[in-house]
Parts: sequence; structure tokens; C-alpha cells
Amino acid sequence: MRRLDRVNELLRREISAVVQRDYEWHGALVTVSDIDITQDLKEAKVWVSIMGGNVAAVLEKLNRHHGAIQSRVMKRVVLKSTPVLHFYHDASAVRGVDLVNLLDAVEQLPKAPVEEPEV
Repeated sequence: MRRLDRVNELLRREISAVVQRDYEWHGALVTVSDIDITQDLKEAKVWVSIMGGNVAAVLEKLNRHHGAIQSRVMKRVVLKSTPVLHFYHDASAVRGVDLVNLLDAVEQLPKAPVEEPEV
């Protein structure tokens, strides 16, 4: 596993813990789904899944508090430089739920009868 992959995974776990433990989301489920850190470790895109709640409000709160989140994470993760965190919405979970619902709806549609092969 490459070093950046290990750093991404470590940051994902620690940022996720801070986001879950230290912030109240009022009915929204906020999870950190992925991290994409630059080669020089100076910046990191943090992808979050938001189920329920106001997506724009959650992203605004995360980006407004990015400095406090960085500070808490860097107390547990020692890197040469502290990456600046930028939070983005990861809508893949919502798309996945929509796809499952669509497949369930297709399953309920009438089907053509199965033809018996002629012998």
C-alpha cells in the first residue's frame, strides 16, 4: 500500500471520529467516505456522505470549522505539515439508494410469460 493511501485512511478515520464525536448534526447522518490528500500533504479533500438534513448547511458548518477539526485531528496524527481540509459532498450513497429503489420498482413490473422450448 502506498504511503498516501495509508495517510488517507488514517485521516479518514480520525476526521470521521471528530465529526461524529464533537459535532451535533440535528437529524442528519454525516460520515466521511473518502479523503484525497495532495502529494505534498498540504491540502486534503474530504468527501462526506450526508443522509437527511440540509446538505448545504452541513457542508458550510464543516468548512467553517475546518481549522478546529484540523487541530483536533493533528493532535492524534503526526505529519510533517498539517493539511488544510476542504469538505465536499459525496452523493454516491444517495445515488445508490435511488438505484436500489429503481431496481425494486422494476422487479414489481409485470413480466412476459416464460416460453417453453419446443422439443
